[in-house]
Amino acid sequence: MRKTIRPAATRRILSMAILTIACGATARAQTIPSVRQSPPRLADLVREARARNPGVIAARLRWEALERAPIQARTLPDPEAQYQQFSVGSPNPAAGYETSNFYYSGFGFAQEIPGPGKLRLRGEIAQRDADLARHQYEAAQRAAAEQVREDYFELYYLTKTVGLLERERDDLAAIAQIAQARYRVGEGQAQDVLKAQLEATRMLDEIVHHHREMDQRQAEIKAALGRDPDSVAIAIGDVAPTRVELTEAGAARTAADRSTDVMMDRAAEEGGEKAVSLARQNYIPDFTIGYSWEKTGPGFRDYYMLSIGAKIPLYFWRRQTPALEQAELELAAARSRMRAHQLDAGASAASQLVAIRASDRVLSIYRDGLIPQADNSLRAAMAEYRASKADFQTLISAFVELLNLNQEYYRELADREIAVARLEQVIGDLK
Repeated sequence: MRKTIRPAATRRILSMAILTIACGATARAQTIPSVRQSPPRLADLVREARARNPGVIAARLRWEALERAPIQARTLPDPEAQYQQFSVGSPNPAAGYETSNFYYSGFGFAQEIPGPGKLRLRGEIAQRDADLARHQYEAAQRAAAEQVREDYFELYYLTKTVGLLERERDDLAAIAQIAQARYRVGEGQAQDVLKAQLEATRMLDEIVHHHREMDQRQAEIKAALGRDPDSVAIAIGDVAPTRVELTEAGAARTAADRSTDVMMDRAAEEGGEKAVSLARQNYIPDFTIGYSWEKTGPGFRDYYMLSIGAKIPLYFWRRQTPALEQAELELAAARSRMRAHQLDAGASAASQLVAIRASDRVLSIYRDGLIPQADNSLRAAMAEYRASKADFQTLISAFVELLNLNQEYYRELADREIAVARLEQVIGDLK
């Protein structure tokens, strides 16, 4: 047999349920730590990431280290100093000095001299390696800046939606009070109050999930800034759409020229051209020049010796020719890789710009059309529900619709700025 619940008992149950939800929401709000600091400017955070990100620091130090290489590559090999002694009749030093005409001792040096142009080419190849490291350093800076911007905009979205949910929770409590008042006078239904309770629970669950994501994003942005995980949470300020004046064709051309991948490939190509020239120069012999002074026994004049040697590329078909073919193949690969990166950078920049333009249109629709209409719809539904001209489901639907549209607006704004950040990673700062 179906059990019937008396109205008075039902009202007490519903009152206790609403009180429980309110108390739970208040307790949850009290457990969320508030950050009492002025929100930093995003530009300041980007500068901090470019200066203090560990990956950026490592790339900068590697670049500075490789800047010391060209002068080494252009310098002659260290000379070789020699001491010679020739003794007669005994292994002891100076044996035969007084008795043999064959005794001598002397000092000399030898200097290896690479073939013409080789030192210059080696220095230029080392300089291209340093240029490549410089572009890698810039790429690390852009990646750190993009990570900070993306985390910042995600935190902006989460912060805005959490605040929105907490404010709307108060409005939902007012709706629940209206439903309860109507139920008390017999004009409403118990399920209306239960629906309000269900929506409040869903909002609390969404708030908890948002705070969890905020903690994750805080950890990521601190890592990108080079800060400790237990440092003070970063406050998030307001966000306005970044002005973008590029056209799709202009963005593609700019990306093909200013992408760090393309610049690294261009440095690699220039280094490859120098490597080919050096491989051709390796058919020319390297030389060695030596000079020595020799002291003979008493009564004999000193000797002076000059020697010139050359390394003959006798096995050129096994060494120099394969080295030249290798350098030419690596140069062709560098050129093909640069072309591929140019196309990828242009397509990526154009794609981000399309996303930005689409977001501009969507944000305008939300700001000027959907959200004001949904707000008016909620106000009308509230008035009609109070006047018993609309059911509770219509009121709740209008409430949820406005909440969702506001969340979608902030989501679209954050996605737009993330697209701008990714565009700047490809082509550099827009300003």
